[in-house]
Amino acid sequence: MNGVLIIDKPQGLTSHDVVNRVRRILGQRSVGHLGTLDPSATGVLPIVVGNFTRLAQFYMHAEKRYEGTLRFGFPTTTYDADGDATAPPQSVILELEEIRMLAAGFHGVLEQTPPPFSAKKIAGVPAYKMARKNQEVMLKPVQVEIKEFEVLDAAGDQATFRAQVGSGTYMRSIAHEMGKKLGCGAHLAELCRTAVAEFVIGDAHTLEELESAVRQGTVEQIFVHPRKLLPLMPCVTATEENVSLIRTGRAVNLPEMSRAPRVKVFCGQRELIAIASRIAGTLFHPGIVFVGPGT
Repeated sequence: MNGVLIIDKPQGLTSHDVVNRVRRILGQRSVGHLGTLDPSATGVLPIVVGNFTRLAQFYMHAEKRYEGTLRFGFPTTTYDADGDATAPPQSVILELEEIRMLAAGFHGVLEQTPPPFSAKKIAGVPAYKMARKNQEVMLKPVQVEIKEFEVLDAAGDQATFRAQVGSGTYMRSIAHEMGKKLGCGAHLAELCRTAVAEFVIGDAHTLEELESAVRQGTVEQIFVHPRKLLPLMPCVTATEENVSLIRTGRAVNLPEMSRAPRVKVFCGQRELIAIASRIAGTLFHPGIVFVGPGT
């Protein structure tokens, strides 16, 4: 079974928890995800199944979209609501325009320090493991890109926002830094990821819906149609003869769709069999083959 699912991750589960649940539901060992979500966060978690786990390389730098809530008044150890307060709470009444002006400073290409409770590694050890042992965590700032960060509303000590960010950006760190600049501390109270690359929350399914689809034999209906994957890469339907060659990793001449360096190669309308790279003219080499000979 090869495919991509968009799971609406529930609060309280790690991304790895979700992968394990999908393995059990589908009875498949080869399952992965395209971008970690914190346990307290919800929303879009693309899941890759079977040989489609090889698609992960194309999503390593995928942009993400988020909606969430910032709470001002105190920072926490984890920079979100799961952590312990690291300072006494302050009474805060937010002014919408003031928070919007503050948010405007978090735009473009910036240097950002990841949270101490994160998967970033120090000498091969994940930072969160050191933080749990109360060891000092010294993470270096990394370059991130924030394409959109808009505060939608503010009431009391909380502000809602939406954001579009590049890979590796921590919304928790943005919340923490905003609290420092305002002088009262802050943390990320809620976070929902609404999109990863072409995968959007409107197309996501719960784990319960996946279980129901398996029972009813309709699981293929909730997999993303392969022609919708990597939408900037053209689709090519191969002839029966070329399909046989591609399955064994042989270079083939494909229909001239564009001058694109890579194409998605299909057998029929739905079976994605390879990602092929242009050698010259219409000659392509199937660098990634999803189905082998005889399958």
